[in-house]
Amino acid sequence: MGEDVLRVEEAEGILTLTLNRPEVMNSLNFALLHALRREIEAVRFRRDLRVILVTGAGDKAFCSGADLKERATLPPEKVREYIFTIRDLFTAIEQLNKPVIAAVNGVALGGGTELALACDIRLAASTATLGLTETRLAIIPGAGGTQRLPRLVGRGKAKELIFTGRRVDAEEALAIGLVNRVCEPAALLAECRAMAAMICETGPIAIEQAKYAINHGLETDLATGLAIESNAYWVCIPTEDRLEGLAAFREKRKPVYKGR
Repeated sequence: MGEDVLRVEEAEGILTLTLNRPEVMNSLNFALLHALRREIEAVRFRRDLRVILVTGAGDKAFCSGADLKERATLPPEKVREYIFTIRDLFTAIEQLNKPVIAAVNGVALGGGTELALACDIRLAASTATLGLTETRLAIIPGAGGTQRLPRLVGRGKAKELIFTGRRVDAEEALAIGLVNRVCEPAALLAECRAMAAMICETGPIAIEQAKYAINHGLETDLATGLAIESNAYWVCIPTEDRLEGLAAFREKRKPVYKGR
């Protein structure tokens, strides 16, 4: 069952993970969370995969959040387990040593928006709708939304959206910085793959260190952030890839990076 709820495709260094429960708006039950966790854990040490793309099956929903029908059957201790599971999974996605792109192809509510927030880059279809709507169910975002949203769009706007539970369309999401780009629905995956292909042309170790420096540097003061950046840069200096980049520039050719 766990394998059916998530489609996994690999091509040209890009791993595409498609939430595959379109009949319930790709909502997140335990089986889907566990399937996602297995893939995220497995990809960390694979050199051949450079970028992760996350999207939803069908044309209606990216992810509508928690599977509320499953939630209604759970005793309180299982609800706590669910919250810990989804929170830790989204943190693992955020901290993955490879870029993760969300292709928000439709409705993304509650945990669906939180999944997008855990990704590094978000591209949305013009038909997409996003929102942290949990307060309308008398709960709060529990998979990082109260922390990641204000870091992305600012404290005031995040409080407005969380306190009201209001949904935003793709254009408003773009205007407030919640998504990076808006695309026509039919072009969304192609746009995401084109961006992923550009990332695949860069140095793998450099990307890993840049993501590390950004994620950890933003959580501290500027001086400490600059020190984190310097240490991340030092990691790149002795690599074969750095020398390959210089040689390719000198020889006016495309570099061939190997992640070494």
